[in-house]
Amino acid sequence: MDDDFDAGWRTWPNLVTALRLAAIPFYVLVLFTTDHRALAAWMLGVLGATDWIDGYLARRLHQTSTLGKIIDPTADRVLVMTGLITVALVHAVPWWFAGATLAREIVVSGLTLTLAALGAARIDVLWWGKVSTFILMATYPAFLLTSNPHRAPLSTWQHDLRLVTWLFAVVGLVMAYLVGVSYVGPARRALAAGRAGREVE
Repeated sequence: MDDDFDAGWRTWPNLVTALRLAAIPFYVLVLFTTDHRALAAWMLGVLGATDWIDGYLARRLHQTSTLGKIIDPTADRVLVMTGLITVALVHAVPWWFAGATLAREIVVSGLTLTLAALGAARIDVLWWGKVSTFILMATYPAFLLTSNPHRAPLSTWQHDLRLVTWLFAVVGLVMAYLVGVSYVGPARRALAAGRAGREVE
């Protein structure tokens, strides 16, 4: 399909993205105004696990739109930031870990915006980058699920699951930073390719 094709704003993918954005305040409300920690964890998990649906629908239904290209990644970033901060605020994960994850997200987002502003060519997302992101985003609902309101003691299954969650979380974070470093080479080449393209024009 033509990259310049615009299906407009009234599309199914944009509706899904809008619903995901609208659901975020409800997750926050459940987490901070009730003791239903498990429900909040499942809500966060479902919101994170459905981040592929709007993009899939856009391609499947041929409903790619300019608005969708903006609000889809925006919704993903809002969800990631909200998840990191809220889970840390209720002491389900230490601030140092949430901060390390958040710092990586900020650096990657800043680099992406900077390259786009400089006219760099498109960089394909590395497979390991997708894996590390998935692992990290899966651990935060798990951290929430393995914590209790009012600092209540953990049950046996929560304790065991939390140990497993920490294992995946550390692996995911280390992998995310290693993948971030591996983007330096492709970023330079993309910037050079973008400048070369402008010179040809």
